[in-house]
Parts: sequence; C-alpha cells; structure tokens
Amino acid sequence: MKLSYIAVIIFSIYFLLPLYILVMIAFSPAKYTIESLYPPLTFKSFTLNNLVYAFTQYDFIHPFIKSLSVATLVGILGLVIGIPAGYGLSRLPGKIAYPLLVLLLVTNMVPGIVVAIPISAEFIRLHLFDSIPGLALVQELITLPLATFIMQGTFSAVPREIEYQARIDGASTLSYFKNVLIPTALPGIIAAFLISWMFSWDEFTYAIIISPIHPTLPVEIYVNITRGNELAAVAFSLVFTIPVIILTLFLQKYLKGEYLAGGVKA
Repeated sequence: MKLSYIAVIIFSIYFLLPLYILVMIAFSPAKYTIESLYPPLTFKSFTLNNLVYAFTQYDFIHPFIKSLSVATLVGILGLVIGIPAGYGLSRLPGKIAYPLLVLLLVTNMVPGIVVAIPISAEFIRLHLFDSIPGLALVQELITLPLATFIMQGTFSAVPREIEYQARIDGASTLSYFKNVLIPTALPGIIAAFLISWMFSWDEFTYAIIISPIHPTLPVEIYVNITRGNELAAVAFSLVFTIPVIILTLFLQKYLKGEYLAGGVKA
C-alpha cells in the first residue's frame, strides 16, 4: 500500500512540476528565473510585472479569441457530424462497422505536416486560408474520427428495446432522437465535445501552416519564444492553461473510461 502512495506522489510531481515552474516564472522577477544561470526551484520574490508587461506590450486578445472560436467550432462540428455518423455505425453489423471505424482512425496515423501543405494550397483557392472555418475543418481530420468512435460506442450501449418501445408508442425519428436518444447518450456526447475541444485548443501543426498570418494562441506562444520574448510566452502559456483546467473541472464527471470508450449509464 505504501508503495502505491509513493508511486502516486512521484507521478503527481512528474506531471505538476512543469506547471509549478510555469507559475513560478510568471510571478517571479526575471533575475531569479530566465536571467539566472542557476534558477531556484522555490519562490524568492513575487511580482505581477511580468503579466502586466506581457499583456500591455504584446497582442494576446486576438490569438486567444481565435483559439477559442476554432476550438468551439471544432467541438460543435464534431457533434453535428459525429452524432449521425456514430448512430449509423452503431446500427450496422459489427463486421461492417468496425472496419469503417478503423478506416476513420487511420487518418490520425498520417502526420499532419504531410497533408497540411496541399490542404493549405487548396484553401487559398477556396478563400479558407487563414480563416476560422478553414482551420476548424482541417482540425476535424483529427477530432472527428475520435468523436465518431465515442458516439458509436455510446449509441451501441443504448438498448435497442428503448428504440423499439418509442416506435411502438408512435415516436417519429426526430422525436426519438430529441426526447429519448440524445438525453440518454448525453454523457457520451459531452465527452466527445470535450475531447474535440481539447485537441483543437492545443493543436499546433495545422494552425501554423493553415493560419500563419492571424495565429492561434499556441502559435503566438511559439512566435514569442523564437523572438526572445520568453516572459510574454510564459504569461500567455499560464492563461492558456486556465480554460482547460476550468472546463476539465466543470465536466470531470464525464471524463471516465466508460464515457470515453463510448459507454453510458444504464
């Protein structure tokens, strides 16, 4: 038992140490962190000047709004397409549905850099280059197969008898979806949205190629690092993590194995 506690502590330190260092750099004078040859691992002084300097000297609002818009659109598109796709696959025989699911997931095995360049050339012609809809459509290549996989498992876990009973009671297809299926599968739907949103929020490869002129926040952080504006990058990174933490805490009850694997509560 003690060994398990020690393992938990070691894993906690491993995952939380980068976040702790990020907070310490953000709220410590630069002479104790990035300007120090041997920066300490404890707070020597506290300051808000780093954040004030970063947010007054560099553009944060536009990249943040673009990242938020793209991630939200990716989550919504994932549900709009993933729900009917997942329902259709859940009603197909397993020997047909599972090869189709594997085929969808194969798209995630292709490196993004390989397909991003030809897509960007086509998007220039379609006036989707450097736009929120264009970037959201490209990121769906990653998130839509995952959302469809979650929705397929979720709908497969809903007993067929519920659908048969609703049909017997005279429910139309739209009424069955609205009043029975969607409420029953709501945990899986929220899990699919959350996974899609998080993948998009942190996505970098497509963002830097498809949207280089008006970048998302991950690209803006990278640009500040390469230009030597480490304090701005640290301040932006700190704020960058806040929506993820809030969303994760708010929806943490849905981040369970049964939901991510597509199951629903009986």
